[in-house]
Amino acid sequence: MDSNHQSNYKLNKTEKKFLRKQIKARHTLLRHEGIETVSYATQSLVVANGGLGNGVSRNQLLPVLETCGPVDALLMPPNKPYSFVSYKTAEESKKAYVTLNGKEIVDDLGQKIILYFNFVEKAQWKELGLQALPPGLMVVEEIISSEDEKMLLESINWTEETGNQNVQKSLKHRRVKHFGYEFHYENNNVDRGKPLPGGLPDICDGILEKWLKEGYIKHKPDQLTVNQYEPGHGIPAHIDTHSAFEDEIISLSLGSEVVMDFKHPDGITVPVMLPRRSLLVMTGESRYLWTHGITPRKFDTVQASKGHKSGIITSDVGDLTLSKRGIRTSFTFRKVRQTPCNCSYPLVCDSQMKATPPSFPESEREASQLEQEYVHRVYEEIAGHFSSTRHTPWPHVVEFLKALPRGSLVADVGCGNGKYLGINKELFMIGCDRSQSLVDICRERHFQAFVCDALAVPIRGGACDACISVAVIHHFATAERRVAALQELVRLLRPGGKALVYVWAMEQEYNKKKSKYLRENRMSQGKEEEVSSDTPGPELLVEQVPDTGHKEPACRMPSISDFQEGGRNSREVTHSKLPVHTNRTSFHSQDVLVPWHLKGNPGKDRPAEPFGPGGSHDPSPVFHRFYHVFREGELEAACQTLSDVRVLRSYYDQGNWCVILEKV
Repeated sequence: MDSNHQSNYKLNKTEKKFLRKQIKARHTLLRHEGIETVSYATQSLVVANGGLGNGVSRNQLLPVLETCGPVDALLMPPNKPYSFVSYKTAEESKKAYVTLNGKEIVDDLGQKIILYFNFVEKAQWKELGLQALPPGLMVVEEIISSEDEKMLLESINWTEETGNQNVQKSLKHRRVKHFGYEFHYENNNVDRGKPLPGGLPDICDGILEKWLKEGYIKHKPDQLTVNQYEPGHGIPAHIDTHSAFEDEIISLSLGSEVVMDFKHPDGITVPVMLPRRSLLVMTGESRYLWTHGITPRKFDTVQASKGHKSGIITSDVGDLTLSKRGIRTSFTFRKVRQTPCNCSYPLVCDSQMKATPPSFPESEREASQLEQEYVHRVYEEIAGHFSSTRHTPWPHVVEFLKALPRGSLVADVGCGNGKYLGINKELFMIGCDRSQSLVDICRERHFQAFVCDALAVPIRGGACDACISVAVIHHFATAERRVAALQELVRLLRPGGKALVYVWAMEQEYNKKKSKYLRENRMSQGKEEEVSSDTPGPELLVEQVPDTGHKEPACRMPSISDFQEGGRNSREVTHSKLPVHTNRTSFHSQDVLVPWHLKGNPGKDRPAEPFGPGGSHDPSPVFHRFYHVFREGELEAACQTLSDVRVLRSYYDQGNWCVILEKV
């Protein structure tokens, strides 16, 4: 029903619910894409819930739409829960609006979905820039016959005992067997002195010799890993250890096609279709610098056109659909390296790294030094580039600031480039940051800001009506220093004053929904999107969890001791090296170094520091920032150690844990 006519008669309960859903869909589209719906009939419609992102394929949706007339175009953006349709005439579009709004269909997973329609001026979608295969990557279709495929699959006996010489492994999400050498997942390497008896299966010899003769490979492999994937399973993004294997890594896909994602350290992701019986060959940059992995899911977004088989899944939203996965078995062949790696990528090469990652701090002094080197110094170096990526205010922070009384004095502790200092013109806001360069940017924008440490803010105690601390406290290296930073915020507040605190969450997938940090890993139109932390964006499916101060009797509220040193015993962390996080992936450790790939002129005099803040040998230097990512309940537990404070609200916002405190 058109909302323009809703006032002509009283809506029933079902119609009211329908209208609410329709309005919500309009707001989502505007918030996500900046696309406004219109109240009058046009040739084009947006179809909420009818997208690849919520399991609706082109083959399902198109016949439904065509019941109202010939479809001129159906645009289905990847990973989005909506699509756009254009009809030949506005009359056909209006018919779809009237007859299909609220229609129930069944998606490819067998779940019922209700479609909601709104008019838009034009069905269009910003295309991603043209992409190419990562350098050194090749996909060869139909590399073997269906008869050879059958023989290879039958040669692997998955039922034999684990004590067999080929060392069958049962991993969490797939079955694995090794031949030639066992691959040790605990250190991602092989033991060169302990080859497995029997070598590679005899059936592989003739096939490998043929590939050598035809020039697809240059070395005859001596190690084979066979993986079997059920639909819905995958493998995390990774780079095969440089020092373990020679340049060439090849993988044969059997049984089913799959889309494998290749990701550059700068965040560009290239989805590549690996057809059944195809050979993937990785050499050079694609082998040494790009990660590769398979996202766990039961359907892949693929080209709808019949002629497209292997290679990049393009961004043509008019030619995308879903493909159901089958059981896939991969034969990955490698040549074990006997000498150190001397590749052209020393910053990520385990053989060539001259420095090691820093250890977890054992004292207050070491924590301060770690922050100086891997937080303060880094932000001085990257300030300009960092500021250029920080222009969109986060909605809930804006909401907090706009709800404050007129004339309130507000401190933004860790203000960065000052993007919140001018949000509410009725407030008196002052910013402070540890980075002189970022404070200079604030001043250039005519904001009030000064340089200081968040542990010692030179503002009189009790002077502020409110404070915000957005993406700051997770940079402190120990639990004690994080609590001290919270206590300093409370000191600044007058009684009754409020503080909003955001920290990065370890849980980047929450309530079965991935955060924007995990999802936004593709190129934006015409330019690369900077891969960085602290990037929650406006999102429809944000789960807000109000904190009432009461918990179920059977559950204990976590205490700060539960999270000391990231939940680890201090003896266990002595001399432990901080892991380097892979951008746009889930966290596996609470204390990590997060890479920042600097764009623009990196400077001529910067020394090469493979695990330090940067390196001048790479035209795009890599800096590493220290983060402590918070587990659920950890931020609230830290707040409960403070005196004269109560938590008014706690919630999860796109990969961040957030609290609103009040000084009592």
